[in-house]
Amino acid sequence: MWSFWLIVAGIFFIIEMATVGFLIFWLGIGALLAMVTSFITDSIVIQTVVFVVISGILIPLTKPLADKFISKKSVATNSYSLIGKHGIVLADINPIEATGLVKVNGETWSAKSEDGEIIPKDTQIEVLSIDGVKLIVSPLKINSVL
Repeated sequence: MWSFWLIVAGIFFIIEMATVGFLIFWLGIGALLAMVTSFITDSIVIQTVVFVVISGILIPLTKPLADKFISKKSVATNSYSLIGKHGIVLADINPIEATGLVKVNGETWSAKSEDGEIIPKDTQIEVLSIDGVKLIVSPLKINSVL
């Protein structure tokens, strides 16, 4: 019966590698301990109880510990990584004519102003958000020391 538990543990570990949720791992550990139990007793009931109890104990006790070490922060990717970046206006941003181009991180994007104001060419801007395929920008506030 030990070979059954070894195969079950292997299946759980393979599934864990595919999902990386750190939950099925504990079922694999429970199956390994059930395998050890199979060397002591031939009772399938006792082996199954060991599997269920060990897995049932390990999951709630170690899940908070695992969550502490596994980062769940999301990383801004693609166009959302541009939020907060600075750039320059290449073509006047005019909300009336729905025109405007900016260059941010070496890429040219359509843009519109945050509050509907006209932003002239060569103005430094900051990307505030994204609306569809257009960047929402505002003129960069330059602090001057007098």
